[in-house]
Amino acid sequence: MSGTDRTNAGGNGFPVDELRALFPALRKANGFVFLENAGGSQVPQSVVDAVANHLIDNNVQRMAKYEHSQGVDRNLEAARESVALLVNAYRPEEISFGLNATSFIRLVSLGIAKLLAERNEIIITDMDHDANIATWMALEADGAKIVWWKMREDGTLHTADLEPLLNERTRLVAVTVTAHSIGTIVDVKTVGRLAHAAGAEVFLDSVHFGPHGLIDVQAWDCDYLVCSGYKNFSPHMGFLWGRYDALVKLPTFKEDFIPDVPPYKIEVGTFTYENVAGMNAAVHYLEDIGRRFLAGSGHSRREALAAAMAAIRDYELVLSREMIRVLKRHGAEIYGISDEAKLAGRVPTICFNISGVTPQHIAAEMGKARIGVRDGHMFAPRLMKRLGLSMESGALRVSLVHYNKVEEIARFDTVLGDIIAAAKGSPKLARSA
Repeated sequence: MSGTDRTNAGGNGFPVDELRALFPALRKANGFVFLENAGGSQVPQSVVDAVANHLIDNNVQRMAKYEHSQGVDRNLEAARESVALLVNAYRPEEISFGLNATSFIRLVSLGIAKLLAERNEIIITDMDHDANIATWMALEADGAKIVWWKMREDGTLHTADLEPLLNERTRLVAVTVTAHSIGTIVDVKTVGRLAHAAGAEVFLDSVHFGPHGLIDVQAWDCDYLVCSGYKNFSPHMGFLWGRYDALVKLPTFKEDFIPDVPPYKIEVGTFTYENVAGMNAAVHYLEDIGRRFLAGSGHSRREALAAAMAAIRDYELVLSREMIRVLKRHGAEIYGISDEAKLAGRVPTICFNISGVTPQHIAAEMGKARIGVRDGHMFAPRLMKRLGLSMESGALRVSLVHYNKVEEIARFDTVLGDIIAAAKGSPKLARSA
């Protein structure tokens, strides 16, 4: 195998070039480098086809007695089964589809507000997306007491710090599986064990972990989990998984004609059926990756998904390692895990700053060079404050997924070096105090 082949395969046989060929946006990009996948991943052709086919064949309302409507019902149930396999649900009815993860966080929080009673403490963190913070803080008006589980200086949430916060008044622990900003993975399995031992429930935001690893609600022993399609190689939509008995008990708004059982009590109103069809296709895309790494036949869909996410994790460690090395060579201040020996504790989503150059200038110059990155507060005001960063300036973020290549990191390296060199002679580009 040539050196180029080893680079393309990430050193572990990962077929990155073959997979990139399945993404029309990457084929059409003409050299554009997508390093802002935390803001939305691209989709394979199979997902585009699924959305288009739904709009052509089944663009009607569900639950009627003619063929087009029955096609909607079949598509939704197929997607529900696929997503149930993706997260390892106990039963497909635990999956509800809707607009986005934020709306589902709000839906669950409004239901829990009615169940607080003496168990009124909700534990949240200062590392999460604000959607999984402000939504729960809003329940203070309903008598909730907010308890903070704080990130340590190493950029991680330690479960040893969670344990003393739990007591007989804890109603819920709300935490991300992976920080959308600094890429830290949380030990949610231990969170589930500790919270349930205290009689509390667990709400997980898995939006950012979804494209990077295997979701397993049974192993994690959580009670609720939200995810979004747009980071998972799918259109813009969201889904909620909830433990069936928890969803049955959860108060929700619904019209009188809707059955008071999940998923119907959750899926009130019409949602984007075509995007759900796309999510179904995205799950099948991941399965197809997994089957490349499984010997023989007869493997289950869940086994294929597990193989896919294991291969993606291995390959993304290559990407994380190379990007961290590049940023260190340029003197970047990296927020979160940067020790090469500990990279298994993060995904290739990296926040950083370069001394003397504003994030906004670097992001704009990267854009001119046809490299997409994000600058700013990352929708995490509490985290920005914790890191000593202003909301106005914030930080830079690069976020890679399995269709990115080491060669793209090399191009980023060159452009970043040029930007820094040019900025040295331009005092006006220096960071404001």
